[in-house]
Amino acid sequence: MLAGAGPGAAHALPTGMVGGKSRDPAKPVVTAESDWKDVADTLGRKGIIMRKAVYHTDFTRWDLQVVSDGISIAPGFALGTHVAFVRYADGSTLVMGDVAVTEDELQQVSDALHAHGIAQTAIHKHLLAQTPDIWWTHVHGHGRDAVALARGLRAAFDRTGTPPAARPAPPQAVDLDTAGIDASLGVKGYIEDGIYKSIFVRRETITDGGLVLPPGTGSTTALNFQPLGGGQAALSGDFVMIAKEVQDVLVALRRGGIQLVELHNHGLTDEPRLFFTHFWAVGDAVKLAQALRPAVDATNIAPSG
Repeated sequence: MLAGAGPGAAHALPTGMVGGKSRDPAKPVVTAESDWKDVADTLGRKGIIMRKAVYHTDFTRWDLQVVSDGISIAPGFALGTHVAFVRYADGSTLVMGDVAVTEDELQQVSDALHAHGIAQTAIHKHLLAQTPDIWWTHVHGHGRDAVALARGLRAAFDRTGTPPAARPAPPQAVDLDTAGIDASLGVKGYIEDGIYKSIFVRRETITDGGLVLPPGTGSTTALNFQPLGGGQAALSGDFVMIAKEVQDVLVALRRGGIQLVELHNHGLTDEPRLFFTHFWAVGDAVKLAQALRPAVDATNIAPSG
């Protein structure tokens, strides 16, 4: 149990233990959106089911106006907060996520998470030379009470300027050669909030704290293209890697003229141990995709379904 957690906190279960006994990794179970109604009510917005077992809720920071490297950052490009809930066969619930905060919000958010028994597993940046300064903190909670987990997250979000959910925007075309991007990367991308996104997941089974993570949960390579006009794009995102892949990916990115932003972990007890590198570039979108391909090929990832 997490020491110092305040009233109503989400009490964490010991890693790899249930009822004081060690066990094999717990497996996720299939759920429906209706199974998460109390969580949605607590968070103040509805989520969606992804990959049958993941309840995902988005909190994009539409309130922020951020400039990085002289480029106005679209909220859907690199200003996302998101959390994912997973229910397990042992009756427990896991929540993992990534929370975008301003530098002025970071300490209050951290305090709120701690007061509710929600762990922070990383604090870092995704962008270079941004104004205002934005930080991202990864969150992790595991317990029997999914609503208590959601309550802790809501307390943290309420200490930020996170706006209400925006109405879903109609699908829109992007001024990019998306077929060329797809061919270069070997994955079919998709448009979301005006951003072209290419997603990969690790091929291995990933566990964290004695829990099997559904594919892609906490182990996603995301390559995001923000159109700038005339086929040009800003490129941001992160690669998920195991230790022996890290240097090959970093070298491949730099050889492609892509800037390195961060190298870090997102979790504390994942197996195999995962590392993430964030990157940045601006240029012709297809050429950027071609520059990314050697890094894709250096990692054991597969296109996300």
